[in-house]
Amino acid sequence: MTSADTLRGRKVAILATDGVEEVELVEPRKAVEDAGAEVRLISLSPGKIQAMNADVNAAGTYAVDAVVGDVSVADFDALILPGGTTNPDHLRMDESAVAFVRDFVASGKPVGVICHGPWTLVEADVVRGRTLTSYPSVRTDIRNAGGTVVDEEVVVDNGLVSSRNPDDLPAFCAKIVEEFAEGRHPQ
Repeated sequence: MTSADTLRGRKVAILATDGVEEVELVEPRKAVEDAGAEVRLISLSPGKIQAMNADVNAAGTYAVDAVVGDVSVADFDALILPGGTTNPDHLRMDESAVAFVRDFVASGKPVGVICHGPWTLVEADVVRGRTLTSYPSVRTDIRNAGGTVVDEEVVVDNGLVSSRNPDDLPAFCAKIVEEFAEGRHPQ
C-alpha cells in the first residue's frame, strides 16, 4: 500500500467556520487528501468561510461543502477540528456543531484537534477522563471540564489526536493519518 492509499475510501470532515487559522485548515486537509481520503469542509452556514493568519490577518476563503446541521456522523470516518481563536468560539456557540462533535467522539471514530480547537470539545463535554494538549490559554478550560492536559507536540488518547499550535503541524498531520487509518476505537 502506498502512502496515497493509506486513507483510500475514508471520508474526513473538517468542521470550521470564519476565523479558522488557515495553516491549521490547509495542512491537515492536504495530509489526509495526500493519503487518499475524501475531505469535506463542514461549517455553520453555506457559502465560504474566511480563514485567518495569526488570528488577525485575513487569509484565503474556502468553499463550504455542507452545513453541520445537514450532515451525520455516519457520513464520515474521521473529524478534524482546526483552531484559530474565533473559529472554535463560534462553533461552541452553535448547538448543531456541538452535537455533531459530541456524537462524533461518542462514536469512537478518530478526531484530530489542534490549538484552540479543544474549546468545542469542552463545550461538547467530551474531554472528561481524556488526556490531550492544546494552546496554553485553553488548558484551564480542559482541566475544568475534567480532562488531563500535557504539554507535548502531539498526544493520542484512544483515537483523539491533539496538538498545541501550528509549529506542531508536521507531527499532528502524520499522527492523524495514522489514527484515521486505524479507524474506530471502542469507547
